[in-house]
Amino acid sequence: MIINVMDLVQLKAYARQYGVALALVWTASFLSIVFAPASVLGSLLALSTPIVVGWFLVRFRNDALDGHISFRRGYAFSCYTFFYASLLFAAVQFVYLRFFDHGAFMAMLGASIKTMEDVYRQEGAAALQAVEQMKQTIGMVGQLSPLQLTFVVMMDNLFIGALLSLPIALACRTKAYMPTNGQENHGQHEHAE
Repeated sequence: MIINVMDLVQLKAYARQYGVALALVWTASFLSIVFAPASVLGSLLALSTPIVVGWFLVRFRNDALDGHISFRRGYAFSCYTFFYASLLFAAVQFVYLRFFDHGAFMAMLGASIKTMEDVYRQEGAAALQAVEQMKQTIGMVGQLSPLQLTFVVMMDNLFIGALLSLPIALACRTKAYMPTNGQENHGQHEHAE
């Protein structure tokens, strides 16, 4: 199998552009979750990621490839888009956590656990045990440096992006239309009549 270098350069160029846009969506989601945890906007933005990347893939397919893209090229485009978005979002997240956070992120996590604990207390001992495990996890997250936390989130984004790229590429792939001789002849007979 021969790799066309120009096709790869084109794919990466589009993926970089859309990666920036995806990183902006993630940044808006992250800041919304930190500063307005009661709002559903941050969660909705995060959950919209597959739809956003699918839309980017369709735009790439239609704008650069005349509406035709294989599963393999779609998967590569989606993975590269997630890769570039993860790198940029990691940089934004690191700058925020290192210079601007002042404990707001951990306070938000603690408040979320407190709310969950109040709700799960009514569910019984098994639910409270799950809350205790989450408290331990958040305690470990609190011990990470901004760089370590950013790295963990970036690796999660890359892994989830690679998984999400499979259904996105599958849903957005198209084959080039190649009419068969029978269909061409059938069309000619219709025009002749």
